[in-house]
Amino acid sequence: MGGETIPEVVLSSGQKMPLIGMGTAAHPLPPPNLLTSTFIDAIEIGYRHFDTASIYCTEEPLGRAVAASLEQGLIKARDDVFITSKLWCTDAHHDLVPPALKNTLQKLGLEYVDLYLIHWPVRLKDGAGLQFPKDDLLPFDMKGTWEAMEECFGLGLAKSIGVSNFSCKKISQLLANAIIPPAVNQVEMNPAWQQRKLRDFCKEKGIQLSAWSPLGANGAPWGSLAVMESPILKDIALAKGKSVAQIALRWIYEQGVSLIVKSFNKERMKQNLQIFDWRLSEEELAKINQIPQGRGFSGEIYVSPYGPYKSVEEFWDGEL
Repeated sequence: MGGETIPEVVLSSGQKMPLIGMGTAAHPLPPPNLLTSTFIDAIEIGYRHFDTASIYCTEEPLGRAVAASLEQGLIKARDDVFITSKLWCTDAHHDLVPPALKNTLQKLGLEYVDLYLIHWPVRLKDGAGLQFPKDDLLPFDMKGTWEAMEECFGLGLAKSIGVSNFSCKKISQLLANAIIPPAVNQVEMNPAWQQRKLRDFCKEKGIQLSAWSPLGANGAPWGSLAVMESPILKDIALAKGKSVAQIALRWIYEQGVSLIVKSFNKERMKQNLQIFDWRLSEEELAKINQIPQGRGFSGEIYVSPYGPYKSVEEFWDGEL
């Protein structure tokens, strides 16, 4: 099965992006050599879009997998794969963005990324990782950070630039000053958190929405079983002879949203791509719309009485 089986979307930047990407975040993180061989397997199975981030610590193993796949002839050219990476919150400052991307490129062993995203609308003090004291939260400079992202685009270090975890309001703020609009907004989205308002908003602005946690991230500390244990999805899966995961992924795809799937299990990696030669009926789509809605990742970690966001409502601009 080759990569040509995954449909692509043309982004506002003019670049083509495969609509399914393989996520590379993992907790706990497998050893680098195991990650590299997993990513090579994924390329063999047909994945052509890989989603990484500086905070994931998977850029180096992914870069090695791309190099090995070129050597082995699994892909003919660098252009055959689409690589997304993300700017971590400690580098969300005008002067730190280009060096952060150059560091990412060094780790990947590549001259450019296909897509570079601002990971969160958050700025942290230098050195902060996933665990940080609340006084590490600094005001987020939307205008300056995005100007530096545009600079990275101008230098050819990123073929497309975008954002992640941005609300309608934050995108509006960004667009007020942007010369280049974000090509993508990557957010939590699945049948149990359907993001209807944000979907309509991004569509209207020509921004491709991309779904992380498409299956509810039930293995993650903040994840939930709302997708995989949904009685509605289970019924549809049973009737269709598909897995619950396939129903959830197909639903996202039918909304015109791209998706980032993450499984390091070879069988499931294959199954996650088998969503294109069948469709959900109107009746099934109506049932999925009845699934109770709730965000999996609250954003609580970025909220502090002393920080720029005093409440979860403020962080998501009321999109809860």
